[in-house]
Amino acid sequence: MINVRHLSFVTLLATLLPSLLLAHAHAAEGANEHIVSRIEALNGGFPVEVLGSPLMASKALPAFYASNGYRLAWESMEYRQQLAGAIGRASDDGLLPGDYHADLLASLASAPIADISPARRADIDLLFSDAFLVFGSHLLEGKVNPQTIHAEWTANRRQRKMESVLTDALDSGDIGETLDALRPAHPAYRQLMEVRRSLASEAGAPWQPLADKPTLRPGEQDPRLPEIRHRLAALGDLEPSGNEDHATQLYNAPLETAIKAFQARHGLEADGVIGRDTFKALNLTPAARIRQLDATLERWRWLPESLGETYVLVNIAGFELTMVDRGSEVLRKRVIVGKPFRQTPVFSDQIEYLVFNPTWTVPRTIMLQDQLPQILKDPDYLARLNISVYRGWGADRVRIDPAMIDWSALGKNNFPYQLVQEPGPQNALGQVKFMLPNQYDVYLHDTPGRGLFAKSERTFSSGCIRVEQPFDLAERLLAGSPNWSRARIDGIVDGHAPQTVLLPRPVPVHLQYWTAWVDGEGRIQYRNDIYERDARLLKELKGSMEG
Repeated sequence: MINVRHLSFVTLLATLLPSLLLAHAHAAEGANEHIVSRIEALNGGFPVEVLGSPLMASKALPAFYASNGYRLAWESMEYRQQLAGAIGRASDDGLLPGDYHADLLASLASAPIADISPARRADIDLLFSDAFLVFGSHLLEGKVNPQTIHAEWTANRRQRKMESVLTDALDSGDIGETLDALRPAHPAYRQLMEVRRSLASEAGAPWQPLADKPTLRPGEQDPRLPEIRHRLAALGDLEPSGNEDHATQLYNAPLETAIKAFQARHGLEADGVIGRDTFKALNLTPAARIRQLDATLERWRWLPESLGETYVLVNIAGFELTMVDRGSEVLRKRVIVGKPFRQTPVFSDQIEYLVFNPTWTVPRTIMLQDQLPQILKDPDYLARLNISVYRGWGADRVRIDPAMIDWSALGKNNFPYQLVQEPGPQNALGQVKFMLPNQYDVYLHDTPGRGLFAKSERTFSSGCIRVEQPFDLAERLLAGSPNWSRARIDGIVDGHAPQTVLLPRPVPVHLQYWTAWVDGEGRIQYRNDIYERDARLLKELKGSMEG
């Protein structure tokens, strides 16, 4: 039996539907016109605000709407909710949700838009598109232009047409997944995000500074120990519950184990003694640690999309080199980096060849600032270090007897000589150097001063990177070359004659500056900001785009 009431409703709907669709089409057409006018203003170089918030994607936004015929793109409430949710979690990446209209998006994500004016519909659409494009580009390439922080940066930054990314996201309906795919794919980035989330719950807790005197040793009692236990538990070095009495003022064995783990994660001597440096690390608040994580997350976004199947990574602030082969760490060595006034630069390049038993042509700056004062003070200095003196360059250079030179008459504007240290155990480059031709003349090399590797902070070089046990690295790099073995390497070194060896394939090398990172065992590591680079980066990173 036909329901007459139902039939009447269907008839009425059929009668009204064309009018409703026509009204919707007219509203959408009106919204399109408003989009066109806003985009024309952006193309003209004018600042454009919608709903009180500035549009920032001045290039990608016009490109996107031109490609879709200036039509509305965010009619779907589900899509708007996905984007608002993703941007609400932008702090997990160390970014500011407010840079991407977060509050406005949250208020508009679930609001009905069918009955609002065409102008407001256009503004809402532009706002969501702008948020996606800017947030996506920051996940892909970083918020801060690295040239403003490290003028020496030369890595190939990841690039993609963001207007095409947005089109694909809307076509697929996976707004959140599309944004997630823009993040660095390396597991270390995701691990840093997890650490940041866990620390965020502690960020508002009051951590009053602990007095750094007197020093505490196992077996002693002190009223600071309960708070030390609380901090170690919050940071994951001490179990937060169990049989351990966290209120005790006794420095017992479980606490000693936790302190040693904490010291190791902060680049300190893991001796269990709570002295000045350990107290300094214990007084580093969760908020300060989060700032270190945020700086590292941003630097990760500056890296190439692929680090390479096999690559070498040097963390300058961590004084450490790692070599990774097909996702597995195969080598880890301590390194010595540049002094604070001769900083090691940050860049990515490729190791192309090795030189065994190298000579060292002293850079002009070092000749003038370091070597000339030594020569004036010690007449035997050059002979003792096996340094030859040449006039001229290349094939035309002539070897000069140092005794025939009036060294006191030389200076910045009068130094027509080269100083070249011959191969040997005293050579400043040691017995092997790893060449990655670059504009800074920075490379990795051996060193005769191996005792310096025992220091916790190793800023002793003039910018190049000295590698502990460098022949282990040489052996790894030459592993794909036929007829190369450790025995052959040792034989060449023992012969003292310079020999250049090309790698079968250049190996990418990334010189980074991370004061916080997750190591190969999944532990979060923190180090001092030896070059004071984090503060400047964070100032740029945390500066709101709307401020």
